[in-house]
Amino acid sequence: MCRLFGLSAAPQRVHATFWLLEAPDSLAAQSRREPDGTGLGAFDHDGRPHVWKQPLAAYEDEKFAYEAKQCESVTFLAHIRYASTGGLESRNTHPFEQHGRLFAHNGVIGDLPALEERLGDERNLVGGDTDSERFFALITKETAARGGDVGAGITAAARWAADHLPIYALNLILTTATELWALRYPDTHDLFVLQREPGGPHGDRHLEHASTAGRIRARSGQLAHHRAVVVASERMDEDPGWQDLRPGQLLHVGADQVVTRRTVLEHPPRHQLTLDDLGAHAAASQHGR
Repeated sequence: MCRLFGLSAAPQRVHATFWLLEAPDSLAAQSRREPDGTGLGAFDHDGRPHVWKQPLAAYEDEKFAYEAKQCESVTFLAHIRYASTGGLESRNTHPFEQHGRLFAHNGVIGDLPALEERLGDERNLVGGDTDSERFFALITKETAARGGDVGAGITAAARWAADHLPIYALNLILTTATELWALRYPDTHDLFVLQREPGGPHGDRHLEHASTAGRIRARSGQLAHHRAVVVASERMDEDPGWQDLRPGQLLHVGADQVVTRRTVLEHPPRHQLTLDDLGAHAAASQHGR
């Protein structure tokens, strides 16, 4: 299963360090399927997105994933890819960037020809082979049609996909320089949110989050003094405040860190895929690690 991690420290810019893979130094780590790519996205002082990403097809690429990455931003987006569609190339590695926004996805969407037909001219936004980037382009199209309202764009794109495309899972995080959105749909995979007070539950701790699967680790000393909102595929520390988003629920973290949640999809997909419906490679990408 792909790993998603999003963080908003709005309105503060904070320094953070990310390790997108832990070194494979245990039998448990060696027994897991290795990821197919890693990526990290952040925004500079001028609001321009910057993405560091690499497919993992050689030792040099693995070294890239193990090395610490330090950046400063209001919002951050990290992704560990287990490929379901598309080869092991940078153009197929998350996060993707369109119109100054960053996007990462966990799941499988079917009938890509129908999705491409829906995109129309926005097909030129897509540079790779993945269902994820194509769905991001649909969000971009629907957002533009709604005057730049990203939440309305995500809602429209997800509702259309739920009615017209086979879907296994559509968990996603989308970030801008100051805002974050996350959608869990349907109930196939978890997507957790933590509204973290300054210093965490003990009141004096920096942020130190680590995936139990040994994949994503994030650290920010400044979050001992500032609040943050974190979205992740799994609970990443002992904080009792982690909550699983409800299926169909869209989360928004504003530039003022006001958090809203609303259910935008009331029903399962019209064509709900199961693991048995997926090819062997896609099915393997959706198992928990």
